[in-house]
Amino acid sequence: MPEGPLVSAVITTFNRRTFLREAVASVLSQDYENKEVIIIDDGSTDGSFQEARGMPVRYVWKRNGGISSARNLGISLSRGSYIAFLDCDDLWKRNKLTLQVEALLSSGVPLVYTNETWVRNGKHLNQKKRHAKFSGWIYGRCLPLCIISPSSALIEKRLFDEVGLFDEA
Repeated sequence: MPEGPLVSAVITTFNRRTFLREAVASVLSQDYENKEVIIIDDGSTDGSFQEARGMPVRYVWKRNGGISSARNLGISLSRGSYIAFLDCDDLWKRNKLTLQVEALLSSGVPLVYTNETWVRNGKHLNQKKRHAKFSGWIYGRCLPLCIISPSSALIEKRLFDEVGLFDEA
């Protein structure tokens, strides 16, 4: 039986079939075992569902409503005490969940996030200084710019009960 709290990996997609299989594989290959994979298809018409056939995932197709509604549905369907989002054109390193669960359990904070590597057309890009990662109270830094990539975060599910879900407007 896997040890540690259950992590729900919520993968969102919309007509990104060519990326989906590799994204799912990056979650399934995590060295953290106690996880579930939920794919929320936000109304794809490109046959994305075919990429998930035969994979141990829960695949849910919904009418197109945007990324926020897709993430909210994933949260509502999740069974884990932790939520990790993955946009289907992103990938995780093999030990992402292990390191993040350890960080959450040892710190008592409800959210942790990682650094990220940007790759475009097979080429690594340098992030600008304004995208630097910070610790501590980062609220003010997050307002003008997306400092925390959703694909890099691990969040206690209870936090959504306290502050609410993503704004779907």
